[in-house]
Amino acid sequence: MAEQEKEILEEETVECEESTADSVKQDASEDTAESENPESEEAEENSDTDEEPEEAEDSRSWAEKRAAKKQAKQDKKSDAMKEQIEQLEDKVKRQLAEFENFRNRTEKEKSAMFETGAKSVIEKILPVVDNFERGLATVPEEKKEDPFVDGMNRIYKQLLTELENIGVKPIDAVGQEFDPNLHNAVMQEASEEYESGIVVRELQKGYTYRDSVVRHSMVAVAE
Repeated sequence: MAEQEKEILEEETVECEESTADSVKQDASEDTAESENPESEEAEENSDTDEEPEEAEDSRSWAEKRAAKKQAKQDKKSDAMKEQIEQLEDKVKRQLAEFENFRNRTEKEKSAMFETGAKSVIEKILPVVDNFERGLATVPEEKKEDPFVDGMNRIYKQLLTELENIGVKPIDAVGQEFDPNLHNAVMQEASEEYESGIVVRELQKGYTYRDSVVRHSMVAVAE
């Protein structure tokens, strides 16, 4: 009985040693394989390291795209604002130009209305001047020193002075070449003193107001 137990213990010891030896051999073979194939570990490491840059690059690319999209949106908004500003500036310039034209046109119309009104008043005063001249021309030489005649003469001269101060001037006629813009020829006369086409006599005095004719001179022209 003791011998059988001894044999069983010996067999178990042998099996244990064999299993231990097998495990040692397996570990040794794995170490040898790892030492013989170091590229596998490097490949694994490289695969791990390669994944990280790709993820970083994807993240960076996404950020750049987002920034570019945001910038494009801002540029579009800025372009729209610039276009709107240009339209408003153009509108303001047009309105200013229209206002300037309106002001100039209004000034011209006011000036024309004033000129028309002034001419109308002057035309009504000129017959009074004509009557003064006709009346004074009929005064005999011996009565020209009469106080009444002297007073009428002073009033006549004062009237001419005031008309001249506002821009009314008589038109030169006698001895001047006939000008249809200033003179109104009603007859022709033979003259030894003046050549043909020269005004020899003034029948009614003409006047201008600020370089525009209020009344043409009525004249006789040499043949």
